[in-house]
Amino acid sequence: MSTAIIRDARREEIPLIRQQRVEAYEPYSQVLTNEHWHALKGTLSSENDTKEGVDLIVAQLDDEIIGNVVLFPAEIDAYEWIDALQYPELRMLAVVPKGRGHGIGKALVQECINRTKQRGYTKMGLHTGEFMKSAIQLYEQFGFKRVPEHDFQPADDGVNVRAYVLNI
Repeated sequence: MSTAIIRDARREEIPLIRQQRVEAYEPYSQVLTNEHWHALKGTLSSENDTKEGVDLIVAQLDDEIIGNVVLFPAEIDAYEWIDALQYPELRMLAVVPKGRGHGIGKALVQECINRTKQRGYTKMGLHTGEFMKSAIQLYEQFGFKRVPEHDFQPADDGVNVRAYVLNI
């Protein structure tokens, strides 16, 4: 596999990106309640990725987008369940099946870290479902640490969304 180009998304790519996100997360619908899956699906396809100051980043291989991630700026209401954080937050990392296992997710996370550092922040956060084992493993490889006081349950079904922070 050749090297993917990491770049900002173009406006016309947004519908495809949202569709890829939902498809990438769809296997989790088998382990979640319907209510939780619909809450997650709604978040993945919402227009939060077009808010002011939000970076929508893609990984492109040849002419195809194979992954994407959103970097929310500090002090923005990225979630309805928690207060705004004092540092940028990575959200909705998604890699299409054919791009998995080739470092695409890692490259997108690294891009978020680089942008956060360039903007003068010393921390970057993220939230991930406790059921997303491979994502958690990736984030912990980067050195993200748990911040349980920022955890939440979006569907009140016992499934936690875990908070992590990385000191940069």
